[in-house]
Amino acid sequence: MIHVSRAPDFSNCVGVNSMPMSDQDLGSVAGGEGRQRSHSYCTPEDSKNCGLETPTEETFTRPRSRSFYSYEQTERNSEYDAGNFSRSSPLRQRVSSLIQYQVNKKEKREGDGVGAGVGTKKTKSKRSKHSQIGDHYGSKGNLKPVCMMTISESDNWEINSCSGMKYGQFVDWEKIDPEAAVRYQQILHSDHQQLKTMGREGFWATPHTLRAKAYYHIIHSINSSRCIIPDRNVYCEVSKTYFGEQKISTHAVPEYMEAAEIPRYCLNKAGLNSVKKILICLGKCFPDMNFCPILAELVSLLLHFSEDEAECFHSVSRLICYKDPNKRYIDQTFLTYRASCMTFGDLANRCCRGIRKLIASSHQNLFEFYSDWIMWIFADLPFTYAIRVLDVYLSEGYKVLYRVALALLSLYKVSVSSRVADVEDFRTDMKRFVQSVARHCTAENLLQRAFLIRMATRRELNLLFNANVDALMQKGVGTHQKRQSVETVNFSSFSSCVVTGTEMRVVWAWIPERFSLFSPVRLFSTAEHGRSLASFYSHVEGLEPAVLIIKTMCEEVFGAFLSTDVIERKKHDSEGLTYFGTGECFVFTLRPSMERYQQAMVNIMTRAASPQMARHGCSASSLVPPITATPCPAGTPQDTGYLTIPFAAPSERPTATKEPRKPKEQEASMFIAGSDSQLIIGGDGGTALCLQEDLEAGYSEPCDTFKSTQLCKGHFKIQALEVWGIQNSISVSLSQ
Repeated sequence: MIHVSRAPDFSNCVGVNSMPMSDQDLGSVAGGEGRQRSHSYCTPEDSKNCGLETPTEETFTRPRSRSFYSYEQTERNSEYDAGNFSRSSPLRQRVSSLIQYQVNKKEKREGDGVGAGVGTKKTKSKRSKHSQIGDHYGSKGNLKPVCMMTISESDNWEINSCSGMKYGQFVDWEKIDPEAAVRYQQILHSDHQQLKTMGREGFWATPHTLRAKAYYHIIHSINSSRCIIPDRNVYCEVSKTYFGEQKISTHAVPEYMEAAEIPRYCLNKAGLNSVKKILICLGKCFPDMNFCPILAELVSLLLHFSEDEAECFHSVSRLICYKDPNKRYIDQTFLTYRASCMTFGDLANRCCRGIRKLIASSHQNLFEFYSDWIMWIFADLPFTYAIRVLDVYLSEGYKVLYRVALALLSLYKVSVSSRVADVEDFRTDMKRFVQSVARHCTAENLLQRAFLIRMATRRELNLLFNANVDALMQKGVGTHQKRQSVETVNFSSFSSCVVTGTEMRVVWAWIPERFSLFSPVRLFSTAEHGRSLASFYSHVEGLEPAVLIIKTMCEEVFGAFLSTDVIERKKHDSEGLTYFGTGECFVFTLRPSMERYQQAMVNIMTRAASPQMARHGCSASSLVPPITATPCPAGTPQDTGYLTIPFAAPSERPTATKEPRKPKEQEASMFIAGSDSQLIIGGDGGTALCLQEDLEAGYSEPCDTFKSTQLCKGHFKIQALEVWGIQNSISVSLSQ
């Protein structure tokens, strides 16, 4: 006996032009139950097997095209079907030529007087098609208001009746392309680090089948903490329950989708229909997922490289179930999605200097601008760029998305700098820029830019992400909340004797995202509390962070962001000054020009050194940082994300001669130091800002801590000084 399989094996038939038919499709096509369909037959034997007689002149071999025959009521006209093919598709010209061939043939038959009956049927069919077109576009216009999805079973049938999908069905592609087969074996025998390198280099970029197999291998190598991951069988059961044998079914758009729009990329009508089915089934299997705007894009991309709907469903399910905080894949709630947007904003603040100030100065909403960052990649990038990002995303996780978005933002900054006056909406302008990114760089150049960015470690990113989550929760955003607009700070009623409202808006755009959620509150002012460093400490201690702003007698305005409570200066018994702080500290100028100085560091919120050992000159690279439990600005006990790392420093003013450069691991570590007689901001290779005990004068030097120039003309006299805190629960309760 010979065993005949209904579907070809995936390993031998995963070509672009092969598409196995499911049992349901075979039953619906061959069984003849339900609505009647018209079919084309390549040979007389095919028609005889179905019990039909075929005229001899109609039995010539030709590609099967449904446009030759009467349509079902749910089908569109042939012009619309032909339009579904991309311009580069080889099927487009064939469909157009076949349609023209059939029209000419029917006209000839009518002219010979033998097609009267056919003509009547043709008129009826055309009327049915036109009425259906009106219904279709009418319902499409109502998709958004009613938030519904229409699943058409006929769309799934079309993919099996299209002759173009059948070419290569019987081919062993590994024999045709032996190099791809060798590469696939290399992929199977590579460890995770090697797969990361391969993904960055585009090792499996061609042919299409190699990329599909690589994706399958990588995704199924992901180990999830969840015991049970929805698999192919689950999809078949859920799909059968909700779609069954219905011709057309309508379903509510899953609540996790931000909009009902689904990207098409290179999918045909049947592929788009399959995406809808997968999205609905994912919503049923993951009821706790209430906000995930990128899922439609991710499903659409993966479907290009999946054997069938069930495989795509299982692959996406594995990504959803992966819960490692240091290498996550998909945000599933509004809280985590918003925290990711804020984390990207913090990174953009460091890596793309100037763009933040540009948007803030134009009085446009920074939160709205950064909320689109992940959609730049999955919704706006051209398909060839998106799949190259997908190559590395599947191996490396969320961090890659930060890199690519930062690379896009840096390219956009160069583009927009020469036409700022013409930009009415930065959010829309950025979207258009990403859609036309091919004008500015290739996909490979984009990835090269992305991996040249000096990025924080995964642990640091996770600390920053969790801090943003805490701040959002204090702002009122809950875990199970679907959507909520996060109010931005209103500076219309802001009052200060040092800075204007516009200048303060720029400063608030520079500080970390989790702090910029809250309004500024004045903690200290020389006009109100006197000129004394002791008074300064008494009003600022116990509160973090703080923004120090100085106005000189020469009308220069500059300052510093202090990420750590100044009370830390008392916690370490050492000779001379003790440095503390985190990598979030920075200095800035507002007048005569606006500029922020901050190093792009691997460690953002932690420093690796021990205070006891540092005083004796020991290396900091092998030491474990101490944990100090100071209040967190989000109102929760502080974790290692707010470590304070002191270093010994002489109490005298630094000399003009710069010290030798320190080892790499100790660079940019001297952020804040204070005593009863002076306050110092930045101490690596020079002092960025030093204030005297009476708050009458000070000086500024170039500083390696922040890579800053002089903030003013060297020595200065203070006209006014203010310290601003964050108006959250801690600052309000302590200031009352």
